[in-house]
Amino acid sequence: MTNASTLVRAARKSRQLTQEQLAARALLDQGSVSRSERGRDASFETIDRLLGGAGYRLYSAPTRRDDAATIAAEIRRQLTAGDKDRALRALVQLNDNLVAEHGLVRGILGLAEPESTRDRVWDAALAALVAWRLGEEGLPLPPWVGLPGRFLDGQRTLEVDPADPLPPISEVPDEFAKRGVFAWRDTFESV
Repeated sequence: MTNASTLVRAARKSRQLTQEQLAARALLDQGSVSRSERGRDASFETIDRLLGGAGYRLYSAPTRRDDAATIAAEIRRQLTAGDKDRALRALVQLNDNLVAEHGLVRGILGLAEPESTRDRVWDAALAALVAWRLGEEGLPLPPWVGLPGRFLDGQRTLEVDPADPLPPISEVPDEFAKRGVFAWRDTFESV
């Protein structure tokens, strides 16, 4: 479940707005945007106005599972802490969340553009996972999964375990291979 601060920041950045620009559009002061993005002003009215200022509407979905934007923030936290194992666990959790939902709710979990994890491989992996799981149900893909920053120039792994060999292409989900992220398909199998 996306928290309000992640939602407002993702909406603003997806429209390439500064905090000042969003504040002007929402008829609020820049401090309100800043407080909302830090989780200090999460009133429904403020969040609704800020999302409206970025051209979005707030909807409720029948799920309590974390979406791609929330998981990306967790991956960024774990990578910053140097813990790629926990970053991978977060990515696998997103996979489980997507697989557990169907139809519109699955699509909603991938809809909001996540902020960068500050690692191109992980950014591409997030896009690959969302494209893979939404594609399984023939759902439309959100535009962010096709952005250039979501593709790598060469083949890379997530580098969680240095002893883990590069998987053969036959063992990599198509959406991952297309983006240059070589991750084993069985990494995302439920146990």
